[in-house]
Amino acid sequence: MHITRLCIDGFKNLKKVDIQPDPSLNVLYGNNAQGKTNLVEAVWLCTGVRSFRGTKDRSMIDINGEVMNISLDFKNRFRDMKIEFCMAKPNIKEKNCRLNGVKLKAPSKLFGNLDCVVFTPEDLDISKGAPEKRRQFADLCVSQIKNSYAKVSSDYEQLNEQRNVLLKNICAGRSSADELEVWDVQLARMGAYISLLRYNYIKKLNIYASALYNEISGGKEKLEIKYCSTVFDVLEGRTDYKEDLSGDYLACLEKNRSEDIKAGFTLKGVHRDDIAAYIDGLPARDFASQGQHRSIALVMKLAQAYILREETDDAPVMLLDDVLSELDGSRQRFVLSKIEKMQVFITCCADSLPSDGKLKGKVFYIEKGGVTER
Repeated sequence: MHITRLCIDGFKNLKKVDIQPDPSLNVLYGNNAQGKTNLVEAVWLCTGVRSFRGTKDRSMIDINGEVMNISLDFKNRFRDMKIEFCMAKPNIKEKNCRLNGVKLKAPSKLFGNLDCVVFTPEDLDISKGAPEKRRQFADLCVSQIKNSYAKVSSDYEQLNEQRNVLLKNICAGRSSADELEVWDVQLARMGAYISLLRYNYIKKLNIYASALYNEISGGKEKLEIKYCSTVFDVLEGRTDYKEDLSGDYLACLEKNRSEDIKAGFTLKGVHRDDIAAYIDGLPARDFASQGQHRSIALVMKLAQAYILREETDDAPVMLLDDVLSELDGSRQRFVLSKIEKMQVFITCCADSLPSDGKLKGKVFYIEKGGVTER
């Protein structure tokens, strides 16, 4: 899979961008605050996923502009595709998204067409950061290969929020504990489904990530990544989420009802699970060095790309936003060597341009929202 043409006008500071990226390497360089990350963000929006920078709708259109247009042509292993994403003031909530000329109900309907893996400096903290960040990583990864997962995950979050409101009302004497049953049955079924898919994905992620980590460490350290459920002691070999797993999940919710009511929120469930990394048997979050954490993050992101390629039989587009400048030379070379057969967009400053003579592709200079090929 690779992008063949990218046109952007009015998205943040980008103006009249029209480029034909190389099918392999594309380096986007320039000084800070010129629009490099904005370009990568525009590509990411065409995947149907929310901005990795958390950009609000009102901030997507240039402060002095009225309209934002993104047009992206790409090829997958079957055919040529075209994505169009437009917004205009004052009705910024009315997004106009088209796939091959057909209007879609929402940008999220683009999901599953253009597959990308984005890697930012913030992702380097995925190993040592909060569990929420790792759950979000796992949910995005699973969604990319399982179409139904994103909706179930979203429905679970909404249902859990409603259950938490009910728990607070029960604690305050405004509702009865008997009302929890109808919520718990639904939550258990969704939670069991999410648990199973997350577990199976992390098991596969571990295979790729551990092999990559063995290489980056020169065989001196062993990495293992595990899914840590707050509900299930054992998930290996279990496949019946509708009956077996959902039954155990429901039993867990029922067992913890009194504690949940006192706390005012659901103490156990997929919303509290974690993905834990171990180096030579020791938990990385407690014992790993900064360099080890970064290596773990690198191999997890690379593993995401490899699994996506394996599951879809098509390599994703790699978006590396200012990541290389955060890495030492050996890790830079390692990353670049592992994505040679994918289309890659790398943003960087002039003093951190990749210097490997083996790299072939295009270089684009970005200044004040304009892009020129060098």
